[in-house]
Amino acid sequence: MNVTQFLEKNRARAESQLLEFLRIPSISTDPANAQDVSRCASWLADHLRSIGMPLVEVIPTDGHPIVYAECLNAGPNVPTVLFYGHYDVQPVDPIDLWTNPPFDPVVKEGKVFARGATDDKGQVFLHVKAIEALLAVEGRLPINMKLLIEGEEEIGSPNLGPFVRERTEMLACDAVLVSDTPMFAPGMPSIVYGLRGLAYLQIEVQGPNRDLHSGSYGGTVNNPLNALACIIAKLKDMDGRILIPGFYDSVLDVSPEEHDSLADLGYDDNRLLLDVGVVTLVGEEGYTTAERLWARPTLDVNGFLGGFTGEGAKTVLPARAMAKVSMRLVPYQTHEEIAKKAMDYILRIAPPGVKVSVQDLHGADPVLVPRDTSAIFAAVKALEETFGTKCRFTREGGSIPVVLLFDTVLKAPTVLMGFGLNNENAHSPDEHFDLNNFHIGMRAVARYYQLMAETSTR
Repeated sequence: MNVTQFLEKNRARAESQLLEFLRIPSISTDPANAQDVSRCASWLADHLRSIGMPLVEVIPTDGHPIVYAECLNAGPNVPTVLFYGHYDVQPVDPIDLWTNPPFDPVVKEGKVFARGATDDKGQVFLHVKAIEALLAVEGRLPINMKLLIEGEEEIGSPNLGPFVRERTEMLACDAVLVSDTPMFAPGMPSIVYGLRGLAYLQIEVQGPNRDLHSGSYGGTVNNPLNALACIIAKLKDMDGRILIPGFYDSVLDVSPEEHDSLADLGYDDNRLLLDVGVVTLVGEEGYTTAERLWARPTLDVNGFLGGFTGEGAKTVLPARAMAKVSMRLVPYQTHEEIAKKAMDYILRIAPPGVKVSVQDLHGADPVLVPRDTSAIFAAVKALEETFGTKCRFTREGGSIPVVLLFDTVLKAPTVLMGFGLNNENAHSPDEHFDLNNFHIGMRAVARYYQLMAETSTR
């Protein structure tokens, strides 16, 4: 029996185990779920032991634990690959928009619906199953293997940086493999070579010492919601251009060659319109939709809070208002630089009669991954053999903070080889994962490990 036959024979068992993994509500951002996050780490560690990984540890941090495993029996002259993923998931709000309970996974039309299905439990688990198949069929892994699976990615990985810096020798590797990115389109495998960074701020506006009657006080006391709306309105113009002074100073423009490469992907604006249910697209003038999504910086309001939001009417002038604002960054912007420029600007344009404060919640720097490494060549070949079609290179609009950490601390090239799709509702209600990609992903990953074994480290 070969690896592919083993995976096919155990197809139903792998799906059943994935559902078990998805049932654990490992929401890292909510203290009420701390025990669930810990339980999820233990479940994953136990499963890794059950498939034959010789060393598995659940390592405490100041926050949620890290699951580490290794199998280093392949010998000194074959590569060591570090797989990185995360077992924590996003909150489930708004809960009323889920068709089924988010931690009661269901399979419909070949897709599994649950929080974490595609981001990132499903993609983590297909690597575990590929490793299991290689161990079961061949009795060993073709390469030396390390797994680093954290429980804090969805809150910015606050404890991962110190962990990696303190354990550089333990994590030493020749390449890092990450499956937390999407394929370009169904049936079209792709490797991501660029990730945007992130600067995430919280703006708070304090006005009067209590909520006021809008009839008795309106027109004399500055309304914090009005003041906050004025601030937000001055962050971008109507053409999508961000107005923070110096915001674009460090931006690496898209080269003519990359413009042509992205255009060759044939990005379909109509598919995006249909997917998200809007009638037109907006964005920075002078750039294609793909460039706006992947290679240009953005600024968006992610939350707006204040005043009366219940049913009916209440004539209140609120004492306080708050907004959460995220900025996606591109090379060579940095989180620290942009957060400071944005905070200084917001305080400078604060209206009179209110007190404005800005908090930098978290962030990450953007990343460009080299495309000419042996690890990338092996990934391209594995994907093309498995999917039977050409592998594409794309950028991704989201952030994976740890990729830059691996580059700067471990000095190892990263392969961003994902199997999800952008329309699978990651971070949204009814998150799901195509089970066909789950299974073909196992075969592609197993093949990647076999091809990497042909890359000598001597």
